[in-house]
Amino acid sequence: MPLSQSVGSVRDKLEQSLAAIAAGDGHAFVKLYAATARAEADASDRRMREGTSLGGLDGRIVSIKDLFDVAGEPTLAGSRMRQSAPAPARDAVIVERLRRSGAVIVGKTIMTEFAFTAVGLNPHYPIAGNARDSSRIAGGSSTGAGISVADGTSEISIGSDTGGSIRIPAALNGVAGFKPTAKRIPLQGAFPLSPSLDSVGPLARSVADCAVADAVMAGEAPDVPEPLSLTGLRIGLPQGVVLSALEPVIARAFEESLLLCEKAGAILVECTLDELVDEMAEATSVGSIAGIEGSRVHADWLNETGLDVDQRVQKTLRRRLSVAEADYIGVMQKRQALVRKMDRYIAAYDVLALPTVPMTAPLIADVSENEEFYKRTEGLLLRNPQIANQFDLTAISIPMPGLALPGGLMLFARHGADRRLLSMAMSVERLFG
Repeated sequence: MPLSQSVGSVRDKLEQSLAAIAAGDGHAFVKLYAATARAEADASDRRMREGTSLGGLDGRIVSIKDLFDVAGEPTLAGSRMRQSAPAPARDAVIVERLRRSGAVIVGKTIMTEFAFTAVGLNPHYPIAGNARDSSRIAGGSSTGAGISVADGTSEISIGSDTGGSIRIPAALNGVAGFKPTAKRIPLQGAFPLSPSLDSVGPLARSVADCAVADAVMAGEAPDVPEPLSLTGLRIGLPQGVVLSALEPVIARAFEESLLLCEKAGAILVECTLDELVDEMAEATSVGSIAGIEGSRVHADWLNETGLDVDQRVQKTLRRRLSVAEADYIGVMQKRQALVRKMDRYIAAYDVLALPTVPMTAPLIADVSENEEFYKRTEGLLLRNPQIANQFDLTAISIPMPGLALPGGLMLFARHGADRRLLSMAMSVERLFG
């Protein structure tokens, strides 16, 4: 039973979560905070009895990705190499804000090493399977976040998104995942991958829960925005490469989802992003922004041999060390020009819509045993979500109806239009039932 539908006290709800984790294989979590979570739950119950609730997150069971600082313990970021790293003296800013809002932080969730890959495999941990079918991938890099929300061991999970790392596991596990505009949520105390692209955001079973968590982490009042009527809203439907290689079930669910929006009064307008996407690909031909910036974050060890590290991470980042600083500066200048160009283009629409990823979750065995299939899968998983990161947009994935295995509808909007996007997504979610 999802925790949000459970009855009783916050402490009862927490014990339900801890029992569910213990009864399973605990694969979504790398660390539990049972003692502090119980104290937080008891404090929330006292506030409820006294009528002094702290708002919409008070008493909610929340998990956090393994790259957020918790005072007194090393921040592993999914890597064994960081087990001896200095322990931070204070919590990450977003963890502090969650605690002040009354959230009950149950534990840290598994992630891919250093948040660099999208399939969801981390060689240092047992494979974390999809919440719907454990023989299938859960996606990454916020792997455990998607699983935990989908299997009901967390009501809300906080992840990070550099090229789709919130929305990919959200889509594959059948939950909502929100990527705010970069820099909306403070990054202090979050282990970086790409400082220019990193975003911190929530995964939850509803858009409303995402909205409350987003507001708290942004330092705003923990309010849920009002759903925005879809009547007359212009939904841009990019054509071209972003709709290629769709699994038939995803293509059908996407078409049916759009028809529901049209019946609710939305105006569907075909458009194209191919030119902008091609220009960004040309601008980053020397190396992806995430790869170049990640290579600088990890420069001190990338050339070492014999390390206990995911070779998919080390080899890729090591290649980007060779990108000259002048070339990197040129990439970022071109990116800024394309961000402005995208903003002018997307201003003609209230929101753009795409399938979050073009597939349902493939089998773990297939991606584990066939490197070519792994690379193709990762490329397809990143293809559509990374547009929002590259062009500095805000985006959300919500589950599409009528699918046996989950798939996501991605809505994305202009830089800074976060709360309006959440309002629109709430209305679309209601249409989907």
